[in-house]
Amino acid sequence: MSDQDTKSHASAGIAPEALVFDLVEWVAREPRSYADVIDAWRTSCPRLTVWEDAVDRGLVKRETASGRGTQVVVTDSGRRFLRDQARNQR
Repeated sequence: MSDQDTKSHASAGIAPEALVFDLVEWVAREPRSYADVIDAWRTSCPRLTVWEDAVDRGLVKRETASGRGTQVVVTDSGRRFLRDQARNQR
């Protein structure tokens, strides 16, 4: 993604693809508590919506895990997204 693309995404309130990838990849390593994800990825900046974009795109979702509270996990779409991004990096 070029600098111009990044600026365009930011001004439109859409997180740059690389940041969405970082979030999905981080959650894919192991389910994370919702509190940990929000603490690490939520922002008050209306132009940087990494968490919201990942959820809206169906790449991650919240699940209630018995005895562990709300967890954030990668969806099948999120796994495909990671594979597609890895292929594009080659």
